[in-house]
Amino acid sequence: MKIIEKTQLSTNVRMDFPILQRKLVRNNDEIPLIYLDNAATTQKPQVVINRIAHFYTYQNANVHRAVHQLGEEATADYENARRLVQKFIGAAFPEEIVFTRGTTEALNMTAHVLGQFVKAGDTILISAMEHHSNLVPWQILAEKNKASLRFIPFDENGELILDDLFNNWDDSIKILSVTHGSNVFGTINPITEITRKAHEHGCIVVVDGAQSAPHLKIDVQEIGCDFYAVSGHKMCAPTGIGFLYGKKEWLEKLPPYQSGGEMIKSVWLESSIYNDIPYRFEAGTPNICGAIALGEAIQYLSKIGMAKIHEYERNLTNYALEKMQGIKGLKIYGNARNRSSVISFEMENIHPHDIAQILDHQGIAIRAGHHCAQPVMRQLKLSSLARVSFYFYNQFEEIDYLVKQLYKLREFFN
Repeated sequence: MKIIEKTQLSTNVRMDFPILQRKLVRNNDEIPLIYLDNAATTQKPQVVINRIAHFYTYQNANVHRAVHQLGEEATADYENARRLVQKFIGAAFPEEIVFTRGTTEALNMTAHVLGQFVKAGDTILISAMEHHSNLVPWQILAEKNKASLRFIPFDENGELILDDLFNNWDDSIKILSVTHGSNVFGTINPITEITRKAHEHGCIVVVDGAQSAPHLKIDVQEIGCDFYAVSGHKMCAPTGIGFLYGKKEWLEKLPPYQSGGEMIKSVWLESSIYNDIPYRFEAGTPNICGAIALGEAIQYLSKIGMAKIHEYERNLTNYALEKMQGIKGLKIYGNARNRSSVISFEMENIHPHDIAQILDHQGIAIRAGHHCAQPVMRQLKLSSLARVSFYFYNQFEEIDYLVKQLYKLREFFN
């Protein structure tokens, strides 16, 4: 039996999250909220909520346009958020950070602007474990440019099978886009190794970092990828904000994704000159408050320390895996050597939606469904799975309560 270090990092931070103090009413009784759906979205600390309120109360103005005090303050804080993101992921320059609505928009933007480098007969390589957001944009590009899609398979542990790919690389592959962390299996893919191999063949590398940046210390220069997409709402920031990292040399030679205000430098009736990066890719009024709140969330996470967060979540996940594996008829999908705090599972003769609904009656919020990864489910010959996902504010006691309720579920359906 593994010895799990039950260091309660969460007891020091839980009071920072107002929603975690909420009581739910069940059968006229109040019970605690146990939130275990963090892969879908994370809760927001009070400092982020306060920063949103402060902006709209005292600073609300558009950016990059006005010379009045409010406009200058909003612009300064917006650009400071860009620098905070740059530092957080180890980018070389602040202009390598493009604010987006989230990972989905960032990946769609990347697929769109890279279309000029894909011609008929070329190959776009992605993995078979991708979220729809890192699959459908490439399907659209492949169909439009008459290119083909190729997929890196995964094994029974939920790990990518890379040996054949690395030993038999096809030089028709022009773009490789792969998730850093699986939202189904919890697998953390060897993204630095994958990037290095792809670059040996002159391949562009795009990384979906939605499930990794909230949990790991990320250094995009060390990884070496050309593009890295992240959602803010999965790392204590509001919904509707995220960012795309793109190497400066790539962004400078790419066309805009959308057109309108901000993305232009000069406009005539017949033609326009596009703006410098990153503004070329930020058409219209951006989510100013969202970006500033993202910067606040990054400062909050950095103060705790990403290494400390990762270590705590690793212990929490290992503890949950050990406890859950003792439940009769419960099968966990994903047994990667390097994994995040995501656990997908099924229970014999119990539909995942029933598991989620019954747990909700006990105050436990989990996810059930195909997790925006229908091709993964088809390979597993499933329609859906139940999923618990942890963050640094979760507690070992919450896992004990979850497991207790799963045992009760097992008994009820026997």
